[in-house]
Amino acid sequence: MQTISSARFIELEERYGAHNYHPLPVVLSRGEGALVWDVEGKRYFDFLSAYSAVNQGHCHPRLVEVMREQAGILTLTSRAFHNNLLGEYEQYITNIFGYDKVLPMNSGVEAVETAIKLCRKWGYQVKGIEPGKARIIVLEDNFHGRTTGVISFSTDPSSTTDFGPFMPGYEMVPYNDLPALEAALKDPDIAGLLIEPIQGEAGVVVPDDGYLSAAFELCRKHNILFMADEIQTGLCRTGKMLACDHENIHPDVLILGKALSGGMMPVSAVLADDPVMLCIQPGEHGSTFGGNPLACRIAMTALDILQEEQLAENADRMGQMLRNALQKMSGNVIRSVRGKGLLNAIVVEPMNGRDAWDFCLMLKENGLLAKPTHGDKIRFAPPLVITEEQMLECIEIIRKTEAQFLA
Repeated sequence: MQTISSARFIELEERYGAHNYHPLPVVLSRGEGALVWDVEGKRYFDFLSAYSAVNQGHCHPRLVEVMREQAGILTLTSRAFHNNLLGEYEQYITNIFGYDKVLPMNSGVEAVETAIKLCRKWGYQVKGIEPGKARIIVLEDNFHGRTTGVISFSTDPSSTTDFGPFMPGYEMVPYNDLPALEAALKDPDIAGLLIEPIQGEAGVVVPDDGYLSAAFELCRKHNILFMADEIQTGLCRTGKMLACDHENIHPDVLILGKALSGGMMPVSAVLADDPVMLCIQPGEHGSTFGGNPLACRIAMTALDILQEEQLAENADRMGQMLRNALQKMSGNVIRSVRGKGLLNAIVVEPMNGRDAWDFCLMLKENGLLAKPTHGDKIRFAPPLVITEEQMLECIEIIRKTEAQFLA
């Protein structure tokens, strides 16, 4: 059988698909653990992990088996009926994270929209904000998804240009600026703070130590919900189960997605205690696919793998190894290094007519896949199953690429 070339697959996408992405020119056809292969059979290390959706590694055998088995039994009932896995999953995930209730959804941005609705309901019904006046604090350079509701509080022109009008009800403050946050939180109409513990899409921006815990205490002081978007930072990515765990914070509303299914299908969740979650009553929010039996079974297995394989601990060890090596390289090409666990980024200094995109193209040729964000930043976020031997090989690839970039 004749193999179709990468160029042909790319041509098909360009001709028949919407042009809402600008992918690296590689066509992947297989994945296993921290590795992927293109249609020509070349092997690469995956240093993006589908934006942290495959923390458990590509095609984890346990997830594949569970998906195959459950797909042959029951996949979808809708929430018009009960199913035999939803309650078990709800008990399992609420016990892990320490909440009374969970509201299951599909994509990450659906979970964010769910959290916003919960927050507003709570603001009116519990805090007593006058109807129609509830507002939510958001942070500059945030990324919470691309629905029209969520881009209403984006500061990224690529997310907002020509997509208005936008939804009101948000107050923007700078990230990692406690005085500005404290001033904004004094408004009695503020119902919640929506925050990424680390801003991933902005280029892995890590706040100062103590910022999150101080922000959390300010929310306590002013009776405001602390809503943590851990869609990318959660599920062992930063070296702990949640990035908030680094500062011993238990968010009022926890938003999860991506690796909640190990990359097998869209699965997201919003967790909160009864005083918040029970503000929403039947008919006020829902999802045809949210909480489906296939998703429940896969999510429980995905969470099992994270814990049983100690992937938080491995993320911490491998992340320290990677950052230490990158710090030794920094100076000429690599302007700065930042991150926590296996959520990391470098800032690349343009030179000789080359920029971060070119650096990623060179990494690809050398066997490592990464993608720039916001021009000069490159995320380095491999699956959490990466081994020490593999990480050492990846460090050598980056070192070789840096030398080629300088030449």
